[in-house]
Parts: sequence; structure tokens; C-alpha cells
Amino acid sequence: MSDLVNGGTAGGTAEGDGAKLVGVVLVSHSAAVAASVAELATGLAGGGTLAPVAAAGGDGDGGLGTSSELISAAAAAVDRGAGVAVLTDLGSAVLTVKALLAEGDELPPDTRLVDAPFVEGAVAAVVTASAGADLAAVEAAAAEAYTYRKV
Repeated sequence: MSDLVNGGTAGGTAEGDGAKLVGVVLVSHSAAVAASVAELATGLAGGGTLAPVAAAGGDGDGGLGTSSELISAAAAAVDRGAGVAVLTDLGSAVLTVKALLAEGDELPPDTRLVDAPFVEGAVAAVVTASAGADLAAVEAAAAEAYTYRKV
């Protein structure tokens, strides 16, 4: 299941200033997990302009797994010309995104696989992208989530 979380109405460009925002794709083996993490991340990003976020979860037939077609469609849906940050949950999702990147024409230009924890990284990526940061800053914010201590 691939869903544009903010419906395509928020994000993309900031109201009236023409700013392009980095898009975020969340890839999980479960459609429900991808959608829930996207909902959490956009909810915590607050009001105002939201970066475009899409969930790409499951195998495309309602089962667990990953789908290169769903990932490609999600990346195309959030691409606004500022780059696309892709976060994944588990190993084969990483391999699927790496294969798409290696193909060279399956994902928008300036698409990056971001090495970050899935939930915390997604929140950091969406908040940072929504603030208008560039792709490198979005990637760095998501990766920094590895350092978040819980105790």
C-alpha cells in the first residue's frame, strides 16, 4: 500500500514562497506500520507546511513484504525537486531500495536511502524537511536519531 499521507495538499511548496521541500518515503514490510509511522511523523511535525510524505508498505497484494513498484510510486508522489529521503524498516526493504537506486531510472533524481532508525528517524526527517532543510540536512537529522537515548 502506498499512500501520500498529507494528501498532496500540504508540502511540496511552502505557501506563497515557492520553496521546494524534500519528500520522505517510509518503507515497511507492513502497510499498517508504514502508514502508522507516517501518520505519527506528520502529526508530530506540527502545523504549517508539511513536507510530502508517503508510506510504501507491504507486498502490494495486502501481505507482508516489500514492493519495488510501491516504493517507486511513493517516491514519485513525494518528489518536488528537492530530493527524496527513503527510510526503511528491515533488511530486505533496504535491499529493495538499493536495487532501485542501482537501476538508475526507477526513482527520482536525488533520492537517498537514509540509514536511520525507522520511527525516530522518520519523525526527525519529516520535521526537518517540513522546516525547509535540504536533503543532506534531512538525512543527517534522521541519522542522528540513532543517538537518542531512552534511559
